[in-house]
Amino acid sequence: MTPSHHNFQGEPMDQRTLGSSGLTVSAIGLGCMGLSHGYGPAVGREDGIALIRAAVDQGVTFFDTAQIYGPFTNEVLAGEALAPVREQVVIATKFGFAFDGDRSTGLNSRPDHIRATVEDSLRRLGTDCIDLLYQHRVDPDVPIEDVAGTVKDLIAAGKVKHFGLSEAGVEVIRRAHVVQPVAALQSEYSLWWREPEEQILPTLIELGVGFVPFSPLGKGFLTGAITTSTSFSDSDLRNTLPRFTEQARAANQALVDLLTAIAARKGATNAQVAVAWLLAQHPTIVPIPGTTKIHRLRENTAAADVELTSADLSEISAAADQVVVQGERYPQHMQRWINR
Repeated sequence: MTPSHHNFQGEPMDQRTLGSSGLTVSAIGLGCMGLSHGYGPAVGREDGIALIRAAVDQGVTFFDTAQIYGPFTNEVLAGEALAPVREQVVIATKFGFAFDGDRSTGLNSRPDHIRATVEDSLRRLGTDCIDLLYQHRVDPDVPIEDVAGTVKDLIAAGKVKHFGLSEAGVEVIRRAHVVQPVAALQSEYSLWWREPEEQILPTLIELGVGFVPFSPLGKGFLTGAITTSTSFSDSDLRNTLPRFTEQARAANQALVDLLTAIAARKGATNAQVAVAWLLAQHPTIVPIPGTTKIHRLRENTAAADVELTSADLSEISAAADQVVVQGERYPQHMQRWINR
């Protein structure tokens, strides 16, 4: 790629500010996990770099990675891809898992472990400062005040700019926020996982914390591309998720049919309507759909331009309320990492 290609080519995307943190990012970010981890084999290095740089050209300025994605390889990929535009983008990464070599051995948010692994993240990302550092999962063995205090020290040292939490419940968010203001919470939120609307989202709005929904397309289900007959590769996380059993997929199809009908009316795609619906829920919401395909990336980022009227939004929400989504988000051993 020629250096000139690293300037923004497309129209700049609408910007949003994560809560009252002052951290401004593109209205839609890019979740990088799937390039290395979770949904089948990792993509090749060159293809991963090309995809991330295509996102930059689409006006995306917010990129999400984590130590555990790979493990480690995703941070290296994101760092390399974004190096030419480092000053123009916001990089978020996450700590909170322990490792034996490149295998995760569970949670660890002890202060010394946070400090050591953040140094590793900085090195892999090829940067001297992480824009947004999330605790990946709440560690029941470490008081959240100690975690927030450690990140506060890293911010004071100039190694981190903003503190985030992932999958944290209301009490943890409040306690952390007292010690070090939380810029953003990352959690699953979409038309088929609306649990955050009950307590999480009102709390974030009250405290001035941004909300970064992952899996805004229901891990691909809301796009309409996954049916009861779809089979996933052995390394695909979805094989183990209760919500992706054949029976659950059949039951949950009603939600896809609803999106398909509205998308046809709007001249948009299912994915675009699903993301536009999220954007319309509150101005401090910044979804981070992931993909390995450049045409899907273009489709996802174009959701920022889909205008849903208040009538559209009411219709979507009312119809979604009628669909009882079947299946838990995660199997039991992963569910215990969710702090609610």
